[in-house]
Amino acid sequence: MATVTFDHMYKRYGDDVIAVNDLNLEIADGEFLVLVGPSGCGKTTALRCVAGLEDISDGRLLIGDRVVNNVAPKDRDIAMVFQSYALYPHMTVYDNLAFGLKLRKINKSDIDKRVKEAAGILGLERFLDRKPKALSGGQRQRVALGRAIVREPSVFLMDEPLSNLDAKLRVQTRAEIARLHQRLGTTTIYVTHDQVEAMTMGDRICVMRDGLLQQVGSPQDLYDNPVNIFVAGFIGSPSMNFAATKAEGKDLMFGGAKLELTGAQARAAESRPAGAEVLIGFRPEHIEIANGQGGSAVRFPAKVDVVEYLGNEELIHAQAEGNEIVALLPSDRKVAVGDSVDLAVPMEKLHIFDPESEKTLVG
Repeated sequence: MATVTFDHMYKRYGDDVIAVNDLNLEIADGEFLVLVGPSGCGKTTALRCVAGLEDISDGRLLIGDRVVNNVAPKDRDIAMVFQSYALYPHMTVYDNLAFGLKLRKINKSDIDKRVKEAAGILGLERFLDRKPKALSGGQRQRVALGRAIVREPSVFLMDEPLSNLDAKLRVQTRAEIARLHQRLGTTTIYVTHDQVEAMTMGDRICVMRDGLLQQVGSPQDLYDNPVNIFVAGFIGSPSMNFAATKAEGKDLMFGGAKLELTGAQARAAESRPAGAEVLIGFRPEHIEIANGQGGSAVRFPAKVDVVEYLGNEELIHAQAEGNEIVALLPSDRKVAVGDSVDLAVPMEKLHIFDPESEKTLVG
């Protein structure tokens, strides 16, 4: 196992395109780090730089204490799992797992031991004599994982390995990869555009946008304390609601509704000039139907225009001062289309942002 360090790393294509912009990040030995962001944010390019499939334009990349900028991929002691399974169709599962080891001239007894151990870990023992065409999508993905495991590398690199699976298989394989990491403890860098995968799998998450690292931290930290509007909107499902308000002392004016703030939120509002625009954010799962009682919460009226029934929960779409608000409520609240409701958000769950810099005003 080993650490992986991006030391002010850049990846440029020509003079105009900066795919990875000054990435400065250290991944601890044994850590499971997820690179997440929308298409084109630079996450896969960063991973390919670790793999040696892309040249680094500036900065350094270290695996352990060794700078690997000019080290060939085969000498980096890494194993990569791609989005496509990339299995050899004419080979059995056993031979697919063993192929890389044979190329490295590992002796036959060690190859057999490693292949059978990996098959045992992934539940592939019954399929060793089958060819890929006789396997399901989930089984093929496990073979691709097994091919990485038998290498016994210092670092696993995974590039959206679940994107070709259906929803049920994706959940199952996600759990298998998490168990695999707990068992092997190998440093892992995992790339995905799916924030649910990132939240459920990563020890830490690195959110990227336009080649720039936006925030890195634990899933809980990114969910509770996003540093800017992009992270706040990207992390969490359904995504955060945003609405424009105006500062009025320690309070905010939300259309005709006055949001009376306390604590850090009040101090953030008070730091803005009177009448200045302030963006508020709050998550659908933190919205409640106001019951008229006191307490530390902001309240505002809304009118329901769509109700999506989800079983024990309902996704409520409502209009509030010209903004569409999405709320996730227990289905026993019996909210109906056309209802006028007062929505409440606990004060500690309210996020306040500067609309110009897009940074949070509540540190």
